[in-house]
Amino acid sequence: MNLAPDLPDDAEMQQLLQLIHEEIGLPQHKTVRLKTAINFDLGCDGTEAKHFMEAVEQAFEFDLGDYDAYRYFNPPVFDVFLKHRAKGRGEKVPLTIGMLYLAIKTHSWDTQTLENLC
Repeated sequence: MNLAPDLPDDAEMQQLLQLIHEEIGLPQHKTVRLKTAINFDLGCDGTEAKHFMEAVEQAFEFDLGDYDAYRYFNPPVFDVFLKHRAKGRGEKVPLTIGMLYLAIKTHSWDTQTLENLC
């Protein structure tokens, strides 16, 4: 795994990378950056995304605030009700390692702040 030189080197980032590695897998031949999107670049979606975000929330004990899984991921299974609820949310937005890291550092998820800063 290649880590970008500007990736923070602290306990939270190391724990986050370990969790990503265990739950999703990290690319061996691509550089991992703060801008690496777990949904687009790492292919995390559906049930895997649901389990991953639950693991992140539990491991780091932060408030998911206004986090909306359907903004970033497709539903875990085909469900007419979920598909109906997700209508009108537009194209999926990248959920980056930087966004997760900032949420962990601030102990909360604020979609607008995270997406604007990362």
